[in-house]
Amino acid sequence: MFTLTEVASLNDIQPTYKILKPWWDVFMDYLGLVMLMLAVFAMTMQITRDNVACLPCMEDSAGNGHCFPGPTAPEEASSAAAAGSSVPTPAVHQIHTTQHTALAEEKYTNKPKPRGVITNLDFQQYVFINQICYHDALPWYSKYFPYLTLIHTIILMVSSNFWFKYPKTSSKIEHFVSILGRCFESPWTTKALSETACEDSEENKQRLTSASSTPKQVSLEGKDDNTDISPSTPMLGVKFSADKPIAEAPSSMTILDKKDGEQAKALFEKVRKFRAHVEDSDLIYKLYVGQTAVKTFKFILILCYTSTFLAEINFKHECKPDITHLTGYKKFFCTHNMAFMLKKLLITYMALILIYGITCLYSLFWVFRRPLKEYSFEKVREESSFSDIPDVKNDFAFLLHMVDQYDQLHSKRFGVFLSEVSENKLREISLNHEWTFEKLKQHVTNAQDRQELHLFMLSGLPNAVFDLTDLEVLKLELIPEVRFSAKVSQMTSLQELHLCHCPAKVEQSGFNFLRDHLRCLHVKFTDVAEIPTWVYLLRGLRELNLTGNLNSENNKMICLESMRDLKHLKTLCLKSNLTKIPTNITDLSPHLIRLVVHNDGTKLLVLNSLKKMTSLIELELNNCELERIPHAIFSLTNLQELDLKSNSIRTIEEIISFQHLKRLTCLKLWHNKIISIPASIGQVKTLESLHLSHNKLESLPPALFTLLKLRHLDVSHNSIAVLPPDVGSLNNLQHLAINSNKLEILPKSLFRCTKLKVLSVGHNALSALPEAVGQLVQLTQLELRGNCLDRLPATLGNCRLLRRSGLVVEDHLFDTLPVDAKESIGRETNASLTGGL
Repeated sequence: MFTLTEVASLNDIQPTYKILKPWWDVFMDYLGLVMLMLAVFAMTMQITRDNVACLPCMEDSAGNGHCFPGPTAPEEASSAAAAGSSVPTPAVHQIHTTQHTALAEEKYTNKPKPRGVITNLDFQQYVFINQICYHDALPWYSKYFPYLTLIHTIILMVSSNFWFKYPKTSSKIEHFVSILGRCFESPWTTKALSETACEDSEENKQRLTSASSTPKQVSLEGKDDNTDISPSTPMLGVKFSADKPIAEAPSSMTILDKKDGEQAKALFEKVRKFRAHVEDSDLIYKLYVGQTAVKTFKFILILCYTSTFLAEINFKHECKPDITHLTGYKKFFCTHNMAFMLKKLLITYMALILIYGITCLYSLFWVFRRPLKEYSFEKVREESSFSDIPDVKNDFAFLLHMVDQYDQLHSKRFGVFLSEVSENKLREISLNHEWTFEKLKQHVTNAQDRQELHLFMLSGLPNAVFDLTDLEVLKLELIPEVRFSAKVSQMTSLQELHLCHCPAKVEQSGFNFLRDHLRCLHVKFTDVAEIPTWVYLLRGLRELNLTGNLNSENNKMICLESMRDLKHLKTLCLKSNLTKIPTNITDLSPHLIRLVVHNDGTKLLVLNSLKKMTSLIELELNNCELERIPHAIFSLTNLQELDLKSNSIRTIEEIISFQHLKRLTCLKLWHNKIISIPASIGQVKTLESLHLSHNKLESLPPALFTLLKLRHLDVSHNSIAVLPPDVGSLNNLQHLAINSNKLEILPKSLFRCTKLKVLSVGHNALSALPEAVGQLVQLTQLELRGNCLDRLPATLGNCRLLRRSGLVVEDHLFDTLPVDAKESIGRETNASLTGGL
């Protein structure tokens, strides 16, 4: 038998999840408790008092088994015998014998004997008969009704709370209740929102003051243009707009307690994660609907079979046990002493079940009548002016509908935590409290003689940044909310801005300042839609760098706003995965002088747009998987520098066409797969710098050394075995890099290039360095490391500008130099050491 203590734990969850218990569920819980008490009471009564009392029953003269009252006195028995009535043996014989015995006792003892049917059964036989008839004659429902009631009640109570305990939903529900309670009790919900309400009231007062000082403008319809101004603002009535400046809050209210702020920020994060986890599922909703349907079916089942067995609970019963050989009687007449009480309890139980079932039906009606898979905060948005509170769906919506049945205030306050505006406001207050002007000043560094500030992974842009009036470069990285207010106009020295994965918004007055003063902008993004649209309106911009996904499908999106407004843009850098040069970039063709495309290994197929960009002076097409030099380049008559680094170019026969580019001075074909240099290279007479490193060259053509203007030649990291003597004709050569090749000797003619300042011949197979190296009097850097040299020539001391820091060689080789040569090369080092001492 179950006791109240053992089943009390079923209701322990009610205080915990009471906000998810609508009135009908609470009412059904109380009904369950009443039915439980009724079952326990019935069980107690049945155990202590439930029994039957049975008497043997005489058969009538016809022997049909019906009971009739036997003779109650001796004379009645004798008259019955005289009348010839047939009483079956042994009943009649027993009666007569008993009667004669009684008469004899009465005659000799003069004591009256009790009247009635004399059965001649002792007490043990009656106890035995009562027990047999209790099990055989009494209906099963009369015996087990309390136990069935207890089982049904427990099933109903378990069904009512099953969705709280189901493994796949219990953790979600517990998490939801925890978050909801913290949201409701969070100081941010009251303190911070009260602050913003005060701000809004101050704004309204300012509007009213300005409206009273200026004449009202009347529209054509005869309505006031200022009718939207309300003199008072509700507690949650806070409006935020990206196009309007944020009002300054009183200093006494701006600073939230740090602990409260951290708790609120953590709560915002929990709400976001919980929403993402629950909105994709409707298991809780289905579980609740299922258990409600189960309870309804259970109610119908209980009501039907209980009403059927109600008529079987009677006070009188006939019992026919197979014990004639023990008692001498076939039939007994029995009474059930608990029948009246059980019948009343059963009627009460049926009434409770009926009420329970009606409540279940109402619950089903509510579940299917309302769209519980979506919850709209429309009313909250109207009352609080938090216009960005998103609607929720599925299990999240269902839980909020359940909360509404308890108290709508919970869901209203919870809506505040779904508002990004509220979260951003909290972040702003906490951020400004943490990042003061003094702290930001400590993070300012001097890079290239410019004051630079780099902020990484903050929740927003601190207001104190705008007080750094001397700042020239501002780098913002991984900051989810960047907002340039009107105070940005204080940063009069700001020239360069970096936005690395930072969606940025700007107010109108702030935009006007950036439009006229910003010169360089770097934007790094994941998707092209993340590029702020105001970027394309910065007419004072000189350099724009875009790094992110700009594939062929999104090329048109690069110009969400036409680039033709960038009237002073000189440099455009695109680090992406383009398959073609965007056609809209041609809007910049009249004034763009430098175009850089770093394509991250994606093959650039279409370059026709380049033909229109005749003003280009520098062009870089890096890592674009080009196999040949694009013909569109030959139309760029003003081109001075061409960089085709890290492509797949194997042959450069088209190089002859560069003779038409009369201003081309620098050609970079490094990090490709070029096997040979055609003789037509000699036609490009204007070349001053040629980069062919990291290719597969095995030789250098004589025509290369007819480029008399060549000052920089880099053929390092190839397979060149011989440096032609014609190299001596390059009288203007200042930089020669031929390191990491297969050179065994250096031609003496090389040292006629007396203007050489940098000579890199390291990592070759040189066995000796000619004495003529002393002729290079302007040499400042010499790389010799990685060769097979035994010693260094003493004439190296004649290179007056060469210092130890510029001589890249093994230490043991440096020690082979004469003392005067070592002193000549190392004197600057010694002087610096002496000065340091």
